[in-house]
Amino acid sequence: MSSYFPKFVRALLALAFLSCTLAYSAFCQQEGYKSQEVSEADGVPVLLKHLPDWGNVRSQAVFIRDSQTLKSTIGDRQILDLVDFSGGTEAVSAQYPAGRLLIVEYTNPQASVAADALFQKALAQSPSQGVVYRRIGNYSVFVFDPPTSGDAEALLNQVQYQKHIQWLGEDPFYEAKFGRYFAVTSKDVVVSTILWIALIFGSAISMGVLFGYTYFRYRESKRATMTRFSDAGGLTRLNLDDLSEPLP
Repeated sequence: MSSYFPKFVRALLALAFLSCTLAYSAFCQQEGYKSQEVSEADGVPVLLKHLPDWGNVRSQAVFIRDSQTLKSTIGDRQILDLVDFSGGTEAVSAQYPAGRLLIVEYTNPQASVAADALFQKALAQSPSQGVVYRRIGNYSVFVFDPPTSGDAEALLNQVQYQKHIQWLGEDPFYEAKFGRYFAVTSKDVVVSTILWIALIFGSAISMGVLFGYTYFRYRESKRATMTRFSDAGGLTRLNLDDLSEPLP
């Protein structure tokens, strides 16, 4: 009985700990703010500050964590049914002269790529939905009811995916990054060396040709000024270089 009791107590404690952990995780997912990236300066979600011209639209910008808030902000659009907020997906929206902008941020590239495929397919099947769409990083960005497609594209160009990853410990991709850096640097060194050798070789040939031509022209001009030749000894000389002229 004494050996059974500690096992029973340990099992009960483990079950209680597991229940508390699951309850806490569910609470965090329900509240949402536990996993949200918030600015340390003012407590505002960082995603809101990624809206273009944030200083002027902050008063009417909306932070979205569920489908109900999404549809109440944007309207009942068919493409919004494809936005899945599970797994920590969040969104922000604001009204601009170019239309209502919606930025949906996914927590990883895989979810962003999968959502992008769904959005692209839906827009291809129903192109006349009054929306211009683009994937930017892990963002799925929409502009609803733009005056022109050019205005929507200009607004989309202002959206930038701004994420910086900093490892708390040693970077697990350090060796791969170093190998890539070494390969790129080696390639640049080889290319630069070849270019320099070609440049020096070409410069040497060009200077040699220029010097030879200049010297040749100098000799020709000097020959042109010669009218008589004397060997100062009365010896016979063959006129092989056309510098000698017969004496009158």
